[in-house]
Amino acid sequence: MNKRVLITGGTGFIGSVLCPQMRGRGYELTVLSRQPADKVRALCGQVEAINDLESLRSHTGYDAVINLAGEGIADKRWTDERKQILRDSRIGLTNTLTEIIRSWAQPPEVVVSGSAVGFYGDQGNTLVTEDTAPHDEFAHQLCRDWENAALKLQSLNVRVCLSRTGVVVGPGGGFLQRMMLPFKLGLGGRLGNGHQYMPWVHRDDVVAALIWMLETPEAEGAYNVVSPNPATNRDFTRCLASVLRRPAVFPAPAPILKIALGEMSRLLLTGQQALPARLTGSGFGFLYPTLGKALENATG
Repeated sequence: MNKRVLITGGTGFIGSVLCPQMRGRGYELTVLSRQPADKVRALCGQVEAINDLESLRSHTGYDAVINLAGEGIADKRWTDERKQILRDSRIGLTNTLTEIIRSWAQPPEVVVSGSAVGFYGDQGNTLVTEDTAPHDEFAHQLCRDWENAALKLQSLNVRVCLSRTGVVVGPGGGFLQRMMLPFKLGLGGRLGNGHQYMPWVHRDDVVAALIWMLETPEAEGAYNVVSPNPATNRDFTRCLASVLRRPAVFPAPAPILKIALGEMSRLLLTGQQALPARLTGSGFGFLYPTLGKALENATG
């Protein structure tokens, strides 16, 4: 009998690639999404589509759960209302998910739950591994509470893995899609002084890491899902401009970004020199370890 997996956020930038790969590996998928069922199946293949977690209360259960749901953190300015929406879409949904899992006849063997390297807050030039102490700010608090909601399932002897994902690049979407037009027009440039680190990772490596966590019985706890070769914003900008064969001579000054974006500008002007220490230490191999190859694929 094929293993049955519940995926939240399965139609997103990562989930829409993850689901077909898992179907190809023989998994039977149920996908929670706000999209209509026919669109879910168009993106994910032959899956069961649901739009309400409550429909799974007192369910017989699934072998595994992958929890990727969450509003885009950089989609809108961080007003108090927006911050609450971000918390509800991550922490609130995960709390509801853990409550519903407790109602199942049988808990899952493993839950892989989303998080982000924003867990560490601004780390300057410090090398960041999973053992690095976080800097207390909104991004950290959001990720901390999101992770803690998932970790409650450990009391049911569920193996819980946390995917602290970096800035994801890949074809056809994500943050890179927003950068493409100005760069193609020769209007791109670094953000602020460009010295801040961007813990990037290719989407194919995120998908591979999620499946690795799901299928590796020894995997547990937090994993930095980032490239082993972190880049500064200046390096990223130069590399993207080179791949697109365009100049990148129009920097966005930090004061302007702070005025335009408020607190959310910290996402662009600060960062983490994060390393996937636990993944590489476990023998995980990256498909796109270098930025040039990753961007060539993502923009091709």
